[in-house]
Amino acid sequence: MKRLFKIVLNNIPRPILIRLSYVARPILAFFLRGNRYTDPIDGKSYKSFLPYGYGNQRNNVLSPSTLSLERHRLLWLYLQKETDFFKTDTLPALSVTKKLKVLHFAPEQAFYKRFKKLKHLDYITTDLNSPLADVKADICDLPFKDNEFDIILCNHVLEHIPDDTKAMQELFRVLKSGGMGIFQIPQDLSRETTFEDDSITDKKERARIFGQYDHVRVYGRDYFHKLRSIGFRVEEVDYTSAFSEEETQKYCLAKGEIIPVVYK
Repeated sequence: MKRLFKIVLNNIPRPILIRLSYVARPILAFFLRGNRYTDPIDGKSYKSFLPYGYGNQRNNVLSPSTLSLERHRLLWLYLQKETDFFKTDTLPALSVTKKLKVLHFAPEQAFYKRFKKLKHLDYITTDLNSPLADVKADICDLPFKDNEFDIILCNHVLEHIPDDTKAMQELFRVLKSGGMGIFQIPQDLSRETTFEDDSITDKKERARIFGQYDHVRVYGRDYFHKLRSIGFRVEEVDYTSAFSEEETQKYCLAKGEIIPVVYK
């Protein structure tokens, strides 16, 4: 199973994988049903989750039903328990002008339809290639006005972008004053500084060094400082610490993952 998943991830383009997953999900969910692990996004339980990873595969991390990974489930729990993202009562008179305007980069399948259904959100998705994107756009040259969005979700995107400084500046530009963003990235917290090397072009070597064939860097702890240098106020939220060991195992979370929550 692990070998098959590794071959599929490294050889089939992501847009095609997204389309194929709609067929695979119900089949996988049926055969793995059980009660040991629970996906908090849809509340369904399984005897095990699936392996995932482009290089070294992690066991028991991919939910069969939502296709969420550890970071997606952690983000869902954070949004649900610590923010007003899902709370319609924060907007007593819902109208187009009163809706929270949300920009979601490279929308994850686990979230896409669920966020679309939230009537109190003006929910816009964007990406260069994703079939789930409403707006095809370059993150370094966004077709949006200054101070346009209340919330920006940009998770596991910046590690793909050669000029991440320009991308961060664009995110800052389109976020409203007082707005919130969540910019998760794969991060090696043992590194003080971010590592990148444009001379590494071989896909296998990139996967070995950067963790995925299409990543261009490995972020260190200085990621938060870089966001602050752009102008964001940054909270480094160690949200897995809010859960017991039993809950962490039940939801298949990665202990110690930091959620970068930013404000303008």
